[in-house]
Amino acid sequence: MPLFVGLGNPGAKYARNRHNIGFMAIDAIARAFNFPPLRKRFQGLASEGAIGGARVLLLEPQTYMNESGLSVGEAARFFKIPLDEIVVFHDELDLPPGKLRVKTGGGDAGHNGLRSISAHLGKDYRRVRLGIGHPGDKALVHSYVLNDFAKSEEGWVDALCDGIARNAGQLAKGDDAGFQNRLHLFMEAAGFSDPKRAGPG
Repeated sequence: MPLFVGLGNPGAKYARNRHNIGFMAIDAIARAFNFPPLRKRFQGLASEGAIGGARVLLLEPQTYMNESGLSVGEAARFFKIPLDEIVVFHDELDLPPGKLRVKTGGGDAGHNGLRSISAHLGKDYRRVRLGIGHPGDKALVHSYVLNDFAKSEEGWVDALCDGIARNAGQLAKGDDAGFQNRLHLFMEAAGFSDPKRAGPG
């Protein structure tokens, strides 16, 4: 059973932060496939449902970002889910806003959520990197990711989450390349292929 994990921080004050785009992606998938409401489980909020004929567990850790591995590890052990069936959606500073890349394994690039998951489970899980752009100065990164998306960014954020939900079946069956290609075409069709156009206001 694939485990789809969205990374973010719990609580209303963080809900629209750039750092919480992983939660937004999971919420969009849950809506699109009529999952039961997420409920407290595995130190997070979880729900089981079907995506394209596959049984999938959705999870939003409620441990705060830097302890995400506690929640993911608990869910993975309970269901005996192998690393290659764990898909983690997270914000990515090194990609332009609205861009998406899928990769398996690798480093954490300073992302505390990935660092925690890797410490608990190892590195060879699948990551869906959701581009949020970079503020341009390393000293500004902390406040940038913990600030809400600007009004001018909401169009591409909503489009990206919608595209992820529409094509989640590809991820559920392990077709990461197909998922990535479909997302690229979807964002292009939605008018967000130009990073400058999708960038922070």
